[in-house]
Amino acid sequence: MNNLMLLQAPAGGGTLQLVLLGGMILVFWLFMIRPQAKKAKLAKQFQENMQKGDRIVTIAGIHGRVNKVNDDGTIEMEVSPGSYMKIERSAISLEWTQSLNKSVAAVAEKK
Repeated sequence: MNNLMLLQAPAGGGTLQLVLLGGMILVFWLFMIRPQAKKAKLAKQFQENMQKGDRIVTIAGIHGRVNKVNDDGTIEMEVSPGSYMKIERSAISLEWTQSLNKSVAAVAEKK
């Protein structure tokens, strides 16, 4: 009879595992999925609100200014005076563009 009692699973052990699994999923969502979704939303808003004259940097590292915003999801970017490139809006880097504009504002502020 004592051998049978040793082989039985403790009561409530499955519930504890479910709670731990739920906690791990919650932590994963809070630290991984939610920030990425927020970042994607900000990037989409940034790309939709671009206007002529904005300084931008592409994902490939090309610096320029927005010359024309097209309806087909592309923009015309001036990379040097008189030199234009047609690129997708999704090719604009939000982080690099923001850091470029912060550094330009800091230099202008010092003058």
